Amino acid sequence: MTDMNMKRFCKVRWIALLLLIVAGTAFLSFKNSDNRSFQLAKNIDIFSSIVKELDLLYVDTIDANKTIREGIDAMLYSLDPYTTYYPEDDQSELEQMLKNTYGGIGSIITWNTKLKRSMIGEPYEGMPAAKAGLKAGDILMAIDGQDLEGKNNQEISEMLRGQAGTSFKLTVQRPGVEKPLEFELVRRAIELPIIPYYTKLENNVGYINLSTFSGKPAREFKQAFLDLKKQGITSLVIDLRNNGGGLLDEAVDIANYFLPRGKTLVTTRGKIEQINMSYKTLREPIDLDIPLAVLVNSSTASASEILAGSLQDLDRAVIVGTRTYGKGLVQTTRSLPYGGQMKITTSKYYIPSGRCVQAIDYKHRNADGSVGRIPDSLTTVFHTAAGREVRDGGGVTPDIQVEQEKLPNILFYLVNDNLIFDYATQYCLKHETIADAQHFELTDADYADFKEMVRKADFKYDQQTEKILKSLKEMAEFEGYLKDASGEFEALEKKLQHNLDHDLDYFAKDIRNMISIEILKRYYYQKGSIIQQLKDDPDLKEALKVLGDTKKYHSLLSPKATADPAVAEK
Repeated sequence: MTDMNMKRFCKVRWIALLLLIVAGTAFLSFKNSDNRSFQLAKNIDIFSSIVKELDLLYVDTIDANKTIREGIDAMLYSLDPYTTYYPEDDQSELEQMLKNTYGGIGSIITWNTKLKRSMIGEPYEGMPAAKAGLKAGDILMAIDGQDLEGKNNQEISEMLRGQAGTSFKLTVQRPGVEKPLEFELVRRAIELPIIPYYTKLENNVGYINLSTFSGKPAREFKQAFLDLKKQGITSLVIDLRNNGGGLLDEAVDIANYFLPRGKTLVTTRGKIEQINMSYKTLREPIDLDIPLAVLVNSSTASASEILAGSLQDLDRAVIVGTRTYGKGLVQTTRSLPYGGQMKITTSKYYIPSGRCVQAIDYKHRNADGSVGRIPDSLTTVFHTAAGREVRDGGGVTPDIQVEQEKLPNILFYLVNDNLIFDYATQYCLKHETIADAQHFELTDADYADFKEMVRKADFKYDQQTEKILKSLKEMAEFEGYLKDASGEFEALEKKLQHNLDHDLDYFAKDIRNMISIEILKRYYYQKGSIIQQLKDDPDLKEALKVLGDTKKYHSLLSPKATADPAVAEK
């Protein structure tokens, strides 16, 4: 090869190499910018092809709606439990969640384990079920003549729901009544109780039980609070226990009743700039000075945590109870084809101190797909307006933590087997009226009747000590220690022998309280059960104690109380 040819070859090779580099760069740039779109399109195509092949070749005919719905549900659940798809024929659940209303008769439907049928569990006060005369314990037999045998709770609930104003005939079998009863029911828009109970307690302390942030809770809360102020309250307890949340705006509005105008309570941050929002107090407050205590527990979540956390971050209330659930995610609804909707997690929310209370890390899953709570060691310290230390990543930690007593194992089985429910039903057949909820007491004779009913029912339940001892014995035998320790095991087996009478007496306090709650629901609805639960409520006791001690109240809201949350004395 001549020098001229060599130079031409090198030049051509260099140009080719340069073009290759440029082309490669362009390709990589294209690939990087469009990779997500390509992957999305590819996997949608794969999914579509799989469904088509299944429909064409699978040995049995597939239910397209069921199969694809299960696939959608599994996909969404892999993200978090709150991102959910609602098809056109399943909008009532979403509507109830957002508006706290649905078309129906207004009653909780429960399952009778012995009869394998659904029954009226708890009619709501003033709703069609209660007004028509349906009672807890009524067994649901037929709707418009259609036998309900073999149908589960979900199926029957869907049959009972419908457009407001429509009517149907419901046939029930009432305990203690020989012939079935028939009721003509007209569905209406059912609004679940937002504030099932409020009252003035001792020492002019107000109490408001707020059950949800769906619907219009701010309006109802304002009415209850103003009524209590007219009654002369000088401090207030807000009960957010078991409140799973709802609408963010409503939580902000309620906080605004006790905080100055112009305070930023919540900011939301997501992937898209357009959905990032700040929520401020927009109105003049009702009362900036009244001492506040907020009751929380592990089921206090979402909007409830916004209210409790905001009042804590701005040093406006003492939080009492146990650590809250830790839901710091915000969902919005998006319309889908064919009348469907999707509730999708779009952002996280941050309360005044700057912290997010989200406790579970859905983004970083374990190898088996499970998720875990963010360890306390990985949480970050933030500060309230006054300088108190608070932490993110684990819900709202109360200023006063109250140790919760564990309910006995036997109580779970008594409830699960409907024995407490059935006793309350029989009790109501014998007692047309009872004392008011505040003064009602289950007598010793009543409890003796209950124990006799349990004995006759041949009640069986798992005693955890027996199960643990059995496992220990099996392990001792496996490891070769049983022979030498046989005497000790025999002694323990005698001492831990199942004794129903002993357990019914030993755990009588908890069991009697649960019976009283169930009975009071029959006469005074949800209000009655709340009154009974408040009679010996450790959280409320601590709230009343701190509200009655001005010095302690202000010390808990000052920076010097930052080391550790106070622990209630037992």
